[in-house]
Amino acid sequence: MCSPFHQPDGPLPTGASRRTFLRVTGLTGAAAAAAAGGLTTAASAAALPRQEAADNVANRSPDPDNPRFTLVVMPDTQYLFDGASINAAPVEASLRYILDHGRDENIAFLSHLGDLTEHGLKEEFGPLSKAFELLDRRRVGYSVLAGNHDINSSTDDQRGPTPYLDAFGPRRLRKLPTFGGATPDGYNTYHLFRAAGREWLVLALDWRPSPAGLAWAQGVIRKHPKTPVILTTHELVYADRDGDEAEFSDHGKHLWDELIAGNDQIFLTLNGHYWPAARTTRKNAAGHDVHLHITNYQNRYYGGSAMIRLYRFDLARNTIDVETVSPWILGRAGEGLNELERREIELTGPQDSFSVPLDFEQRFAGFAPITPRGPRPAAQMLVPGTVAYWRFDGSHPDGAPADPALRVPDLSGHGNHLTRGPVPGSAADALRWSADHHPDQPGHGSLYFDGGKPPLHGGYLQTAKDAPLNSKTFRTGYTVEAFLKLPADWDAGHHAWASVLSRRGTLGAAGKTAGDPEEPVATLSLSDGPGLQWAAAPLDQPGLVTNWSHELARGTWWHVAVVNDGRHTTLYVDGCRVARNPATHTNGLATLGLPWLLGAYEYGGVLDQLLHGWIGDIRITERALPVRDFMSS
Repeated sequence: MCSPFHQPDGPLPTGASRRTFLRVTGLTGAAAAAAAGGLTTAASAAALPRQEAADNVANRSPDPDNPRFTLVVMPDTQYLFDGASINAAPVEASLRYILDHGRDENIAFLSHLGDLTEHGLKEEFGPLSKAFELLDRRRVGYSVLAGNHDINSSTDDQRGPTPYLDAFGPRRLRKLPTFGGATPDGYNTYHLFRAAGREWLVLALDWRPSPAGLAWAQGVIRKHPKTPVILTTHELVYADRDGDEAEFSDHGKHLWDELIAGNDQIFLTLNGHYWPAARTTRKNAAGHDVHLHITNYQNRYYGGSAMIRLYRFDLARNTIDVETVSPWILGRAGEGLNELERREIELTGPQDSFSVPLDFEQRFAGFAPITPRGPRPAAQMLVPGTVAYWRFDGSHPDGAPADPALRVPDLSGHGNHLTRGPVPGSAADALRWSADHHPDQPGHGSLYFDGGKPPLHGGYLQTAKDAPLNSKTFRTGYTVEAFLKLPADWDAGHHAWASVLSRRGTLGAAGKTAGDPEEPVATLSLSDGPGLQWAAAPLDQPGLVTNWSHELARGTWWHVAVVNDGRHTTLYVDGCRVARNPATHTNGLATLGLPWLLGAYEYGGVLDQLLHGWIGDIRITERALPVRDFMSS
């Protein structure tokens, strides 16, 4: 019986304390997908799936702009390719998982961590090489590297020809779209893939890179100075026992000192070789975290059953979620699993299923800082159908009070200019210029409205009585866009139900018989959540039809868009459609020909609440705009 802490290549030093991030997750839909792949049982050697089966699978090209993508990691498979004992089925199942889930997981790349085989023999590499043709045929990017069992472990990357190099050398990998290059000896390679809107580099290093190999790796990083790097190699860190924090091996410390610590682009390292699974974090020379992970399951049932790690990068949440599963066992769940197999479908221990918080923008700022988006000229925002466009940038000092005679021009050229409305008893600086703005806002400035009640106080803007916008009914559709931000002291008791933008005139006066006749005919308001409410009376309905957003965080800039295509109205926040969009048919907007208000809400035709917060650019078009044409795009 194998010891669960067995280490095949010599004794280990003592480990240190544990550091973990727990995560509980599930694998959905994999059983059916894997079963559909025709996977064999544990006791049998597998035949490869038919060529046409792979070719009939839907397009699995990863979405390069999705902020979420998956890196798949496959550790030591050596016990499955051990002399006369060849079991390709588990590896085939894991590779089939990549094909079957390439789209829904947005799988960008696979990295094998070495010790592909037990003895490095041609007869062992043959079946494994054949299995990887599944990925070759679909041109799915992957990297492999030599572990100590794949070559003569006493040699470095200058060892010359080997069956490993024949099976997985550059001659094969250069046919893949992700292959970047290799050392002249062929044992060190690098790979590039695009995901989450940027380029990523995987550096796959040999079991023992020579000084020339390390110099080459340094050169690769230097040639890609703004690219985040994931370093994969067979040996780097280890742990003595479950729960221990990972520590450097002697060779791992050499790699850290010679390559990793001095290259801030390397933010994650992955290695196999030792078990149990473990991880740690070390500060590099720039003072930034490098996450060092070991994953290896060859000591577990069925040689690890070709378990894979799913590193789910989520740049929207600044998190990497990690999950460890066996697609091969899961794919046979319908056949009735034995007791050991049931334990191995998914590993949920703290070193196998966890999340790593990582602020990607901050972590990469030292070598790839995000360049703030510059202002865009007003003319660029005048898309066809624009009927009003207001912005608040210019040469005004930050925090300066707005002039009582303030006039904000309508940059669309249609004459819908804004002027400041009177609020008796309010301070002169209740309306102030601000340099604050949404990062994707065309105009780099805003107006701060310091309003609320009781008593009613603040400032607002309004269109002129004869502005063309006042009488528009928008029968062919409309898009109303605004940038806004609520301050930290926004309070529902004092500030709820103020409007970002509203239209004067009551429902009753407009002949609308359903609902409260004192409500305005159209308003984009802030509820007590605070959440956004678009409540407007269409031409074809007897009262208001309301769209609701989720609650908005204070201290954050938001972009909101209300889009009507002549049939239905849809509310978007930051380009994302919200849930509470009614299916009610809505055409046009009711009007009494009265002015529009910015930062003010009327009830019964009288000012009732004034905005507390910032408003940036506002644009109104008389047609439905796609998300790609929003001002924030």
